[in-house]
Amino acid sequence: MLQTTFGAVSAEQVRLTCGQDPGWFCRNVLDWTGNRTLADVADFIIGKPLTILAILVIAWFVNRIARRGVRGMLKTLSSGAVQERVGAMRAAAPAALLQTQEHSLRSEQRIDALTSVLRSLVTFVIYTVATFMILGEIGINLGPLIAGAGIIGVALGFGSQSLVKDFLSGVFILVEDQFGVGDIVDLDGQTSGVVDAVSLRTTRLRAVDGTLWHVPNGEIRRVGNKSQHWSRALIDIEVAYDTDLDHAEAVIAKVADEVAQADGEVIEKPEVWGVEQLGANGIVIRLVVKTRPSEQFRVSRELRRRIKAAFDEEGIEIPFPQQTVWHRSPPVAQANGDQS
Repeated sequence: MLQTTFGAVSAEQVRLTCGQDPGWFCRNVLDWTGNRTLADVADFIIGKPLTILAILVIAWFVNRIARRGVRGMLKTLSSGAVQERVGAMRAAAPAALLQTQEHSLRSEQRIDALTSVLRSLVTFVIYTVATFMILGEIGINLGPLIAGAGIIGVALGFGSQSLVKDFLSGVFILVEDQFGVGDIVDLDGQTSGVVDAVSLRTTRLRAVDGTLWHVPNGEIRRVGNKSQHWSRALIDIEVAYDTDLDHAEAVIAKVADEVAQADGEVIEKPEVWGVEQLGANGIVIRLVVKTRPSEQFRVSRELRRRIKAAFDEEGIEIPFPQQTVWHRSPPVAQANGDQS
């Protein structure tokens, strides 16, 4: 009797009852009972909810795997880039600089920011696809929905070009590691300060006077980073024209070496580059000292203080602006004539 019932249900009946893409419950209940109403009810009560549940479970599982994959991929890419940069600097500072954690911290900051964005994007795409599949299972025509979503997307794209520009610029800032939190930067020669926060839309800078600047990422055309990987204290010391330059340079080098030995933030032996300029009031001697990131300003202040004290002890004059004033009086005869 069961075999007769199976044979009695034709493909046309299955299509009329269960649709072009018949579900497992609808097809089999129709085969077992031959009752179209019972098959529809079974498909609506059991088949579709189970299908929707299966879609949600699969979407959740795929989302979990994708989110973990995003994190792992970014860590792999970041670690490779960091190792390449570290290898390039190994000859310059093998002991001092490579023992610090600046690179790993900056890498973690970029990974966290990019992971959050990419995870959100992946989750949105996966659950959007799942939602359309669920709507298709319910029987809603997806054509108008997709067309409407496309029109809305185009309208939003035109209306939010600056927002998209800021977003993409923020992604490139993070991916290329142009700057990070704590860096001292100069943006387009107009705004400078310490990076307080970097988001995908804006960058916040804290200026020396305490002003907090909010700069849209899309408006950043050029970045001068004064503290990436390493910094340099550059000091121009002016001495009088009658100064023995060899003696002055020796005093400067001695003071710089003492500071380098006492200060662990100096990562290379200081260098006296020599005469930099013949100025109006004196001769400029340039000193450069390589330091850890963002330490150049503190080291520069200490060097200036010690160099001033050393110059005073050695009798080396630090010139100050001077000028010669000529005072001319009119001839006596001409003066008398003017009086008459």
